[in-house]
Amino acid sequence: MLLTILNVIFFLSFIAFAYVNVNDKDAWLWVSIYMVAAICCGLAIFKKYYPIIDLVAIAFYLIYAIKLFFAKDGVRDWITKYKRESIVENMQATKPYIEQTREFFGLLIISAALAINYFAA
Repeated sequence: MLLTILNVIFFLSFIAFAYVNVNDKDAWLWVSIYMVAAICCGLAIFKKYYPIIDLVAIAFYLIYAIKLFFAKDGVRDWITKYKRESIVENMQATKPYIEQTREFFGLLIISAALAINYFAA
């Protein structure tokens, strides 16, 4: 029951995150990323698990997260160079590290959700 509730929350959240990214310059990438996760969580609500798809998606998301971590003005720079300034003060990504850091944490959230489903399967 708890797993179903978690998947409903993840499903609705990932749909909302995809919607928020529709007007981004890289919408094709982020809408796809969030929709794949939403579909996987939506299927898990009905006890339809596809562990291979979960693993492939998790691998892609974690590799992309590593790229964002080490990118110029990425997460590493946010931690060291920018001294972990707030990334949630406003919704506009006014500083170079904000968007990449937010995307990094989004990928970690997605990976965690899919890992939960992978181990539940």
